[in-house]
Amino acid sequence: MLFPNNFGDDMSLDETCLSNGEVYTILTNKAAHGGKGALAAMVRGVASDTVSEILKKVPREIRRRVKTVTTDLSSAMMLTVKTVFPRATLINDRFHVQQLVTDAIDQMRIGFRWEVLAQENKAIKEHRAKRKAVHTRAEKDLIGEWEPERMENGETKPQIMARSRHIILM
Repeated sequence: MLFPNNFGDDMSLDETCLSNGEVYTILTNKAAHGGKGALAAMVRGVASDTVSEILKKVPREIRRRVKTVTTDLSSAMMLTVKTVFPRATLINDRFHVQQLVTDAIDQMRIGFRWEVLAQENKAIKEHRAKRKAVHTRAEKDLIGEWEPERMENGETKPQIMARSRHIILM
């Protein structure tokens, strides 16, 4: 389906899966806000060459008027935009960019957590070695049982790192 009259300055290109696993690429006019006149094209498939071939059926002067196209981070979608809308500015969807940032921060948090756990495990081994090196009960009592370092709030570093997932994003 192709509706050249629904092309506007600001468009969105995305894919969706309808029934039976069929994937479609949908081009919408942002100015219509999902209402009448929003659907500009619906193409079966997501391959850039397939989608571009259909969209190029719209006269060049109409396609050249498109100023921006918002899409996800799919390389096929980005290639389609560059091929079909040569003058349009490509805008990456905020949701997908935000998800990339969140994933990157989460990977850093996990790395820090593993570092903290490794430090604590090292401290436990050193403590055990100290207790093993002494022979009398009095010396062992003087060294005491393992007690993890606690922060001002009473939590250990591993506990803080375990619950820090949502704190980091604030």
